Amino acid sequence: MLEKIIQLDKQLFVFLNGLGSEQYDGLWLFITKQFYWAPIFLYVFYLLYKKVGWKHLLLILVSIAVMITFTDQFTNLIKNSVQRLRPCNDLEIKDMIRIVKSSSSFSYFSGHAGNSMASTVFVFLILRKYYKYAFLLFLFPLIFAYSRIYLGLHFPGDILSGYLFGIIAGFGFSKLYDIFRRKHFPESI
Repeated sequence: MLEKIIQLDKQLFVFLNGLGSEQYDGLWLFITKQFYWAPIFLYVFYLLYKKVGWKHLLLILVSIAVMITFTDQFTNLIKNSVQRLRPCNDLEIKDMIRIVKSSSSFSYFSGHAGNSMASTVFVFLILRKYYKYAFLLFLFPLIFAYSRIYLGLHFPGDILSGYLFGIIAGFGFSKLYDIFRRKHFPESI
């Protein structure tokens, strides 16, 4: 059963990766770098600041930093335990795919997907009560993680598993944030 899932994952990857075109490679290399998303992050932090103020924004930023550190370390633990080769290093499909970027680290599961989904869920759970279109934040992890398939770095299963872990981490850290906020900042309830 697991072998069948892995084969389907590889087939889906070959199809999705094959949709790429050399003329868009630069765009997807740009998209995959977190640094280039900074203007959007700053805008989201500004929206948070407008609704919750500086004290809470600082608490949110510290919470996100701790959450990303946790998700990153957990992802590395899983990657080094599972040791699934990245598509760009998988000899079975390497000659059938477009490799735009290579990496020698392991693939399962995607840290980009996990971190982006965790931070999006966390921020969404705060902003949804203030902004009708807060759900648009989820475009970030969708586009960001797809870049990893496009570039040849992750299988779809790596992305979906990263999303699932990110959702759990985002909800979990949101609950911890709420507990801490209520205990230390009761005036904001």
